[in-house]
Amino acid sequence: MTEPQATRLLQGYIWFPKDADIDLGDYLPRTLEPGIHLLWDEVRPPFAFFDDGTLAATQHVFQFTALTLREENPEGLTPWLAETLQGRLEATPPGVGWQLMEDLREL
Repeated sequence: MTEPQATRLLQGYIWFPKDADIDLGDYLPRTLEPGIHLLWDEVRPPFAFFDDGTLAATQHVFQFTALTLREENPEGLTPWLAETLQGRLEATPPGVGWQLMEDLREL
């Protein structure tokens, strides 16, 4: 039997205006079954502007990672996870933006 390995499934950014009173925990759980962990940490924006010209300094920017600790190959989880997160992110207030990408790498 192999040891469980942490594998990143999705990674990206979530952001919203600094004057918005938003708690991402109200919209995103910290865990999803089967054994998926969602992490988000506020970071200094790694860019100065968004594509639409908005100054990154006017936004709360969070690095987002979805990972799993599983023995078997987690590739089949990604489509389900992306669809699940899409629905939850679309339920966030106006002004919340996100960019998430598949990133299947062991940690």
